Amino acid sequence: MDFFEVIEKRFSVRGYIDRAVEQEKLDRILEAGRLAPTACNLQAFRILVIPTEKYAERLKEIYSGSFFSKAPLVLGVYADYDACWVRGDGKNYAYVDAAIVMDHIILAAAAQGLGTCWIGAFDSHAARDFAGLGPQWEPVAFTPLGYTERTPREKQRKNLDDLVRYM
Repeated sequence: MDFFEVIEKRFSVRGYIDRAVEQEKLDRILEAGRLAPTACNLQAFRILVIPTEKYAERLKEIYSGSFFSKAPLVLGVYADYDACWVRGDGKNYAYVDAAIVMDHIILAAAAQGLGTCWIGAFDSHAARDFAGLGPQWEPVAFTPLGYTERTPREKQRKNLDDLVRYM
């Protein structure tokens, strides 16, 4: 798929089949995350690869949606707030950097025929405890990763005229 086909075909998957993700595909997805741009190239993030079979009960503490642990893997992106670039007005870029990483992961997965669903409505305390990375590591986003059992529905998107302002 070319890039524009990937972004048009990607959708939030809430149903997965029982099929393992090939290591080669996972490696490519993780590499896409590694290559994501971060402010000042500080790369203050970690990607957790969580096998759902092993951690199904713990994952329910993080996010209770039934589909979350149905995929063979869940990926979590964490940001180190102490190590991220901070803008002159005090804005820490940890969330921005981690969001870019997750976006690269999700698009790389879609390019390889895998489904994902960006999860931001999780229990941050449970996610922090699960990772055991330390207090400076903020969980930013999670996604199940696997082969989808569902076909995409039509996306509702605003028109460009509603979203873009030329100066």
